[in-house]
Amino acid sequence: MKKFSIFTAGALSLAACNSAPPPEARFDPAEAAFMDKPGKTTIIGQAFLPDKTGHVNVRFAAGETIRLIPSTGYARARLDYYFHGAKFAPAISIPKNDPDPDYVAHTRTTKASVTGRFTFENVPPGEYFISTQVVWKPEGAWLSEGGLIYETVTVTGAETEPLRVIVSGK
Repeated sequence: MKKFSIFTAGALSLAACNSAPPPEARFDPAEAAFMDKPGKTTIIGQAFLPDKTGHVNVRFAAGETIRLIPSTGYARARLDYYFHGAKFAPAISIPKNDPDPDYVAHTRTTKASVTGRFTFENVPPGEYFISTQVVWKPEGAWLSEGGLIYETVTVTGAETEPLRVIVSGK
């Protein structure tokens, strides 16, 4: 029982260290104005994470919200805050905070299929981040595994075929 208490206290302390708000970046709607323009590009992709047993076993972002986020100063600051230069943030270290409502209004969302597949249609030219989470709790485990993942995609507007994106935290 003592081991459990020490482990729980340690995990809660780690989570508390990561609950600080993101940097004082401010969302500028003008930076995301390209999202309001007409677009013709389709982005299709799949989101998943390998589990700890290796690349043969993957966990899909089944039913998760997939976000198409315009690359703005605010979005880059948030990604730096969450990911620290990587494209994966472990579930245990995901901080809680509320994004700027204008930022949320300038993103698109869709739901992933059971195999983590997703589509965004009529995307205008610009640079974007595609993000989601893949989190699971192994049987008998105390803590969840997986975490947040994202990928960057650039739409030129000259695409004649759908852009294909893999979001895997790599």
